Amino acid sequence: MDFWHSMVWKTDGIQVVAPVKWRCLDGLVGVFWEAESQPGAQGYYLAEDPRIMIFSEDVSSRVRISNDSGDFVRNHRPMTRAIYIPAGVPMWTTSRSRHRFSHLNLHMHRDRVMRFLSPSIGSSAALTALKRPVEIQDIGPIETLAGLVVDEISAPSRHSAFAESLVGSIVTGMLDIPSGEGKTTSGRLTQAQMNKLTARIDARSDCRLTIQEMAETVGLSESWFASVFKQTTGKSPLQWQLAKRIELAKTLLMQGNLPVADIAVQLGFSDQAHLTKAFRQATGNTPVAWRRVQQLL
Repeated sequence: MDFWHSMVWKTDGIQVVAPVKWRCLDGLVGVFWEAESQPGAQGYYLAEDPRIMIFSEDVSSRVRISNDSGDFVRNHRPMTRAIYIPAGVPMWTTSRSRHRFSHLNLHMHRDRVMRFLSPSIGSSAALTALKRPVEIQDIGPIETLAGLVVDEISAPSRHSAFAESLVGSIVTGMLDIPSGEGKTTSGRLTQAQMNKLTARIDARSDCRLTIQEMAETVGLSESWFASVFKQTTGKSPLQWQLAKRIELAKTLLMQGNLPVADIAVQLGFSDQAHLTKAFRQATGNTPVAWRRVQQLL
């Protein structure tokens, strides 16, 4: 299928720092960008086709996005490592600091995605998935797949079918594919459900949700959610959230000299001692000692 994406975009304060690499596939266009963003840089993007953006690095502390230009301050959220934007959904961005970044853009013709998904999940479920935006911070194997796609864009080494199959795997890993009645026959959450749950908790400054909120996020009853979550992750919902909060604490500790007490408050710990105890149990060090070690590396 001959295809070239159609996109309206405008940027201010963002400069491309390396030649743009791209490759046309069957109903797909892959583009790899390397750029530098200035403090306060802004961008506007609107495409007629669905697309996926995958960043090579974590930009969540530097870039904010919104789909509503009318009240960006209230409606903005961190840019996650990977996002799926349905056709016709506008996106505004702003940068908080100067930084270099790179990302893979996958522009897809809707019929091409339907042709890929429909045999496995049906046309109705495929259409529903195409309409649902997705934002993921913990991208796991998608990062590896994206790296292989970038390699095939930069220096093609195999038949185009190889790159197309990689993109297909990214699509199924990214999209929020409906799972029938919301239950899985294997007694585990689907990857799409985990992606949706991870995106929601990553968007919270304290990485905290109630069990009811977590269950509602993935469309399950609270009792069913509690029974399948541990089978999926190996952790209880509270243990999983605590691990997320500890990882966020590490990020905050590395970003500067923010007092540990302030980090504890931001992450919803009762006090500094509570954070210190949880942090030591997870890492073997107190937050202060861990930051000192990291600064010496």
